[in-house]
Amino acid sequence: QVQLVESGGGLVQAGGSLRLSCAASGRTFSSYAMGWFRQAPGKEREFVATIGWSGGPTSYTDSVKGRFTISRDNAKNTMYLQMSDLKPEDTAVYFCAAGSYGTSLRRYTYWGQGTQVTVSS
Repeated sequence: QVQLVESGGGLVQAGGSLRLSCAASGRTFSSYAMGWFRQAPGKEREFVATIGWSGGPTSYTDSVKGRFTISRDNAKNTMYLQMSDLKPEDTAVYFCAAGSYGTSLRRYTYWGQGTQVTVSS
């Protein structure tokens, strides 16, 4: 069992940066691949980035490549999403998830409650 808690969301102007954190409970954090997903109002939840259990490999959706960086610190049971050059279309609730490496929501078993990111133009 893994419990996930996101933090770091907020309101930022376009072009700004935020770092999201995902703190995990349980001793098995390092055995899971981790992912970030987001859901904008009226839209389906979508893949953002994923990272393997050891810190690699990583994969990103095309719209965030070069702007977002996913990382993890297994000693701290924490995953991060560094977001830079934020755009209004990045506005969404961001969720972290633990499971098997991949871009599909179905590959992830455990989910956090989400953190709101709002980017103003």
